[in-house]
Amino acid sequence: MARITLDKVRHSYLPQPVAEADYALKELNAIWEDGGAYALLGPSGCGKTTLLNIISGLIVPSEGRVLFDERDVTAVPTTNRHIAQVFQFPVVYDTMTVFDNLAFPLRNRRIPEARVQQRVIEIAKMLDLENDLRKRASGLSADGKQKISLGRGLVRDDVNVIMFDEPLTVIDPHLKWQLRSKLKELHQQVGATMIYVTHDQTEALTFADQVVVMHDGAVVQIGTPVDLFEYPRHTFVGHFIGSPGMNILPTRVDDGAVWFAGKRIELASTPTAPLNGAHLEIGVRPEFVRFDPEGIPAEIVKVDDLGRYRVVELRCDEHRIKAVIDEEMAIPSESPRVRFDPGHTRLYADGWVTE
Repeated sequence: MARITLDKVRHSYLPQPVAEADYALKELNAIWEDGGAYALLGPSGCGKTTLLNIISGLIVPSEGRVLFDERDVTAVPTTNRHIAQVFQFPVVYDTMTVFDNLAFPLRNRRIPEARVQQRVIEIAKMLDLENDLRKRASGLSADGKQKISLGRGLVRDDVNVIMFDEPLTVIDPHLKWQLRSKLKELHQQVGATMIYVTHDQTEALTFADQVVVMHDGAVVQIGTPVDLFEYPRHTFVGHFIGSPGMNILPTRVDDGAVWFAGKRIELASTPTAPLNGAHLEIGVRPEFVRFDPEGIPAEIVKVDDLGRYRVVELRCDEHRIKAVIDEEMAIPSESPRVRFDPGHTRLYADGWVTE
C-alpha cells in the first residue's frame, strides 16, 4: 500500500500545448493517504481516466510528479508500480476455474503453492466465492466474473493501490448495490488504498471516504460526501451532486446586499472574495427551500410524489426552482411563496463560492 502524492501534475495529448484549454488534465496537487478509499467522480470526458492512467503509469504526465510514499514513480512503468486494476468489463480466463483465476497473479510471481492455497481461500471467503472455486469461470454471471477480477487485485500482498475503472457498468442494476456494499466491506477488511472511477454519484458517495469531483479536466473539489453536499465550492459540484441538484439562480449585489427576484437574500456568511464584475449566482439545495408567506412569489409547475418526500418545481419569472418537501408538510394551493434557508445559501462568482 502507498501514500500517493500528485505534485503539480497536468497533462496534454498535444505535443506542444500552449493554452490552458490544451490540457486534458489541468494542474493538480493532492495527497491521497495510505489505505484511503477515493472516488474520481465526473461526467465523460472530464479527465478521470487520464488521471487514473497517470497514477497507474500508462501515461507519463506532461508536467509534474507522481510519488508513491516518497518514491518518485513518474517515469516508472506500470509493471514496477505494483498496481491492481479492475476494468469495466471483467477480465477473466474463461477456461480456468475460479480458483486458478485467483491464483494466477501469485503463481505468475512464483509464490509457494502453500501460500497460494491459503491466500486464494482467504480472498474467496471475502468475495463469497467459496462454493465456486472449482467451477469454470465461463459459467459465472457478470457480477461473479467481476468478483474474480476484484479478487485478482486483492490476492497479492505487494499491491500499492487497487484501481476500479467504472467496475459496475455491466452489472445488472439489482446486483449493483450488493457489489457496492461488498467493495466497501472489502476496503474495511483489507485496508488497501483504493481509487474508484465513476460518473455515478451514488457509487462514488457510498464507496469513498473522499470524493474527487472533476469537471472539464480540472479537480473542482475534494471532500467527504457530507462536504460536497453541505458546502459545494463550485456550482458544478452543487449541480452534479444531489438529486435533484442545487438550485443555481442569477443574482445581483448592491452595497453588500444580495438580491433575487426583488427580495434581499440572506447568506450563510458574508462574501470575502472581490467580485470585480464577475458573473454572480446564488446556490441553495432543494432541501433548504421552504414555503413561507413572507417569501418570494412563485408559481407551482408540478409536484412529483416520491413517497417519503415530494419534489416541487416552481417558476419565479423565467427561473425554475426545485424544493424537496417532506410528505407531511402542506403545499400552498394559492399564491405560494418560498424562502431559502440562510444557513445553506451561498454566493458564487464565476462558478466559485465567494466565502
